Amino acid sequence: MHDRLQLPCVISLEGNIGAGKSTFLRIMERHLAITAIFEPHTKWQQVGGTDNILQRFYDQPQRWAYTFQSYAFVTRVMEQEQYARKSPGSIQVLERSVYSDRYCFAKNAHDQGMMNALEWKLYQEWFSWLVDGYVAQPAGFIYLRTSPETCYERLKKRGRIEERNVTLEYLKTIHQKHEQWLIQREDISVHEASVPVLTLSVENDFEQNEAEQLRLLQAIRDFFGIRMNTHGVHLGFEQSRGL
Repeated sequence: MHDRLQLPCVISLEGNIGAGKSTFLRIMERHLAITAIFEPHTKWQQVGGTDNILQRFYDQPQRWAYTFQSYAFVTRVMEQEQYARKSPGSIQVLERSVYSDRYCFAKNAHDQGMMNALEWKLYQEWFSWLVDGYVAQPAGFIYLRTSPETCYERLKKRGRIEERNVTLEYLKTIHQKHEQWLIQREDISVHEASVPVLTLSVENDFEQNEAEQLRLLQAIRDFFGIRMNTHGVHLGFEQSRGL
């Protein structure tokens, strides 16, 4: 086995489509001493500079589900390793992880008939081998828990072209997969079951609400012990416990 790149401490920010992960990760990046790693949407939208594999997946899920999930895994690991070399010893917070790919999106693709039985077997086999040998186990998960209905409204508001055909029913299914994985802890390995999960309700709008941001960031500080950076004091953290 090749020597694994020595990765920093990794925390994964999880949640349904439209839960507000990108927005909240930008808030974390401003106020906490972390390295934020966003989903590699540009890579998915410009494979080889031209092809949009995310669009292809949404347009023809039965044809492209296995291909997209395979590429999603590879590009997530590529992004993580790139930032690990830039910021050794930092706390990385990922916007989603290979684990949500496996337990939510790939599993749903199989359950809904978008990925056939052979593709699902292949996916699980190489996923287990690569995760065991080459991917750092996260120190924890942060689950942004939101109703599918709220996610649907936020998704429509942001208006990404690839998501124009995403239905409320699909969001309900993905929500249930997140619940089974992060709340009920179903069908996961023993070592993954030991990874702690911080569940944060983000049903209320937090993008323009500093009090709500304070509540969420304080919960993360208390759970993981992450320090504030110098830009966080205007939210009132200068009076918070531990500073």
